[in-house]
Amino acid sequence: MSHPPVPPAITVNPPDVRYPALSRGFNQRWIAQPEYVRMVTSAQGAVTALSEAINQVPEDDARTRVTVRSGGHCYEDFVCGDDVRVILDVSPMCDMYYDPALEAWCVEAGATNWHAYSHLYPLSGRALPGGSCYSVGLGGHITGGGYGLLSRQAGLTVDYLYAVEVAVVTEARTVELVTATRDDPDPDRRDLWWAHTGGGGGNFGVVTRFWFRDPPVPPRKVLLTARSWKWDDFDRDSFTRLLDAYGAWFADHQNPATATGRLFALLALNHRAAGTINLTVQVDAESDDDDDEGTAAMLDFLQAVDSDSVPDSGPMLYSAAEHAAVPDAWSPRLMPWLTATQALNGSGQNRCGKYKSAYVRRPFTGAQIDAMWAYLGNEHYKHYKNKEALIQIDSYGSAINATPRDTAAPQRDSIMKMQYQVYWNRPTDEDPGDEAENLAWIRDTYQATFADTGGVPIIGGNTDGCYINYPDVDLSDPDWNTSDQPWSKLYYKNAYPRLQRVKARWDPLNVFRNAQSIESDVPD
Repeated sequence: MSHPPVPPAITVNPPDVRYPALSRGFNQRWIAQPEYVRMVTSAQGAVTALSEAINQVPEDDARTRVTVRSGGHCYEDFVCGDDVRVILDVSPMCDMYYDPALEAWCVEAGATNWHAYSHLYPLSGRALPGGSCYSVGLGGHITGGGYGLLSRQAGLTVDYLYAVEVAVVTEARTVELVTATRDDPDPDRRDLWWAHTGGGGGNFGVVTRFWFRDPPVPPRKVLLTARSWKWDDFDRDSFTRLLDAYGAWFADHQNPATATGRLFALLALNHRAAGTINLTVQVDAESDDDDDEGTAAMLDFLQAVDSDSVPDSGPMLYSAAEHAAVPDAWSPRLMPWLTATQALNGSGQNRCGKYKSAYVRRPFTGAQIDAMWAYLGNEHYKHYKNKEALIQIDSYGSAINATPRDTAAPQRDSIMKMQYQVYWNRPTDEDPGDEAENLAWIRDTYQATFADTGGVPIIGGNTDGCYINYPDVDLSDPDWNTSDQPWSKLYYKNAYPRLQRVKARWDPLNVFRNAQSIESDVPD
């Protein structure tokens, strides 16, 4: 039985039953009221939809922005803000296949992390070293650099990016579909490719497709461990020993040719109200014998971090923010890589949230650890009751720091990456909620951690700025960033001027803009 062809773009207007769901993303703080949402189903559909959007007269002068969404996980109001007129949603474009013309695997921009694991891997035996939150769209994840549990052994997703297809707006207000490759003979197109290797989503145009050459082969099997400590068993000294051991171990194990250099860990420092601190660890291994290199690496890590100098740990019974609990893995469990990925694959509930980040180049200073101890409910915010407030410390570096080529993701010598997170339910008339208190906790905690450097993790010392895929408008606020480094420096370091030139060339009308979009270097 034949099916009618799918239109290149489908319009969802306010009366449509789909409109309320498609006017918002993962973060329920931001609910837009666009004139319409366009569901884009093809590259040509993106050209048509974008051309129509930029040449229409806005119904409301306060709503003029055209934004792009793949998975809807933007953490600020860059996609679903009050000033948004049109949302172009590319999530229907989620196919992936081998393209012999470009000798690369093509991944459409609407695909999610889970599509890459559940589709690309079975098809090819390869995987993108992306994130563990299944519903994150690759359109934004890749363009910001993209990393996950395979990154210490395989690098960032953009380290394998060969080409990108983008619908861009010309100075004449027409739309062109451009394919740019990393070896493109045209330097402007080559720069457009480069800008999508860490320059962030929604800056230059509508990405429709990515091509990856030789993406990594994931391990056949992995060891997965999940442990938890009770907060009540910690004092300041044992907390310090835990963080010292964690940072020191990753500082000493940065060779991706070894199993210890490939081991990935996530330490979830939940606020004391949650009752626990959680640890998840994964390493490639062929067996659970002690003489297996992966097993030895796992045991070495656990003996260093979950040692006699910290309280006794137990099984992980409760989730931490976006990651599901794995209650039966206190002892390392051997399982196929995809099975382990499924076990960790969560995105959390669709709630309101606020996020901050930091790259860490060396183990934490005593002042940083003291601040985390204090603001996780031990000295400050002792009566704070939110169990969904945490500082997550991911391992980093190794293969990430041995990039094979120049990319726009500049943080390439860190050993850890911090994710400050807090979640709460959207306020209602019956329950106004406590947004102000939640925002105060994450802002105060972050500012205290980096009090010695202007309240932010500056470029220099033991920190190296912030991750563009965890956007944080507070970095633009002089009340919260008292350093001499602007948000653009914290995200992009010395890559920012080149990104500005790309912006001026490929988005001369500044169609794709938000509170922290790349600014053109061409004066108005």
